[in-house]
Amino acid sequence: MPTRSMRWVFSVLLVVLGGLTHLVTAKLEPLSPVVHVLPIEGDIDLGLAPFVRRVLSQAEQEGAAAVILQINTFGGRLDAAVQIRDALMDSEVRTVAFVNKRAISAGALIALASGELVMVEGGTIGAATPVHMGEFGATERLVEEKTVSYVRREFRATAEARKRPPLLAEAMVDADVEIPDVIEKGKLLTLTTEQALQQGLIDFRADSMESVLEQMGLADAERIDVSPNWAENLVRFLTRPVIGSLLMSIGMLGIIIEVRSPGFGLPGVLGLTSLGAFLWGHLLVNLAGWEELLLVGGGIVLLGIEIVLLQGFGIAGIVGITAMLAGLAMSMVGAGATASFVIASTARVLASLLAALLGSLVVLRFLPHLPFARRMVLHSDLGSGPAHGSAPEIDQRWQGKQGRVLSVLRPAGIAEIEGERVDVVSDGAQVEPGERIEVTHVDGNRVVVRRVPHHNQEQ
Repeated sequence: MPTRSMRWVFSVLLVVLGGLTHLVTAKLEPLSPVVHVLPIEGDIDLGLAPFVRRVLSQAEQEGAAAVILQINTFGGRLDAAVQIRDALMDSEVRTVAFVNKRAISAGALIALASGELVMVEGGTIGAATPVHMGEFGATERLVEEKTVSYVRREFRATAEARKRPPLLAEAMVDADVEIPDVIEKGKLLTLTTEQALQQGLIDFRADSMESVLEQMGLADAERIDVSPNWAENLVRFLTRPVIGSLLMSIGMLGIIIEVRSPGFGLPGVLGLTSLGAFLWGHLLVNLAGWEELLLVGGGIVLLGIEIVLLQGFGIAGIVGITAMLAGLAMSMVGAGATASFVIASTARVLASLLAALLGSLVVLRFLPHLPFARRMVLHSDLGSGPAHGSAPEIDQRWQGKQGRVLSVLRPAGIAEIEGERVDVVSDGAQVEPGERIEVTHVDGNRVVVRRVPHHNQEQ
């Protein structure tokens, strides 16, 4: 007869054995495959590449059955398409491009880089010759031959790696490529769904996402539609050309105003924040790097030293401006950039600088006369008497006197009044050495002066 302890041990063993059996059975039960579907729509910009890389990495880590790129685009930036192409070529997960309705220009390169290529009925793919995008609605221009050659080789290498007809890929880029019975010389290749199927460019045709999954053998797969998160949307916003130019202009405007009116207030914070947002966005899309950050940061430091400490404009200021402009221009140049694109990027930076200079002239001219600005620079009187910190009698004697500026007033500096050196503060405007000034009032320990118009200056 088994003892009570033996019966207890036997019961525990049965429970453990039942639990193990349940775990093994659960492991053996087939799980539904998972498919991630991400959209490639509208303009292909630099912010799209981090989104595609994240989805591919996440799908690989989760063991997804496939990633389907639903493409409907007229193209966009070549450097962004190259980044997405490289991510697709390096990915271990199964990738499928579903062209619904079109994959034109940069979109064609992304479609060719996917492991499998599917098109909807009535779709188109091709027309990928590189062009310079026109500024503010200007006409697009074809690029030089070496850029066409580079893009042509990118398309051919991609097609060869994916076992697709390389000549078809080249003909999408270069009008000099001729394929008998397909495309004559002098025209770019654009294929319809039926033509792409006949030429062996695509794997099959599908009318819907459900049809794609069925023909892939994943009809019972769980479909997960992914979209960019807030950070990726923010990066796409910050890297738009118009927004980038605006950030550069605001950044340089804030720095110029802060340098000419020292104190590190709102203009300086706004300027550094704007430039920081510009560089952060371009850093995340692999355009800007530590070199660009060091150039911009070092340029700002040199410019500040030259104007604030040295109170002039010499070698340090020139080097500082050059370094800052070079860093900003380099942060907009990506893969496949040509000399003309580099020049165009530099022109954008110079245009932003010119806009900042013009803006600073307007702001420094009219800002001191605005009510809120006068409060910021303490234009209001401090009152009189001991309770209000009245100026000593020795300073009150300067009231209404005229003199000459000895050091530039930004707004504080030194002036000579009746043969004596006096610490003064301008009424908000910068006054250069040698100009005549007049004491308007004395507040506490501040001797406030204004520039004297030439026709009112005393001889």
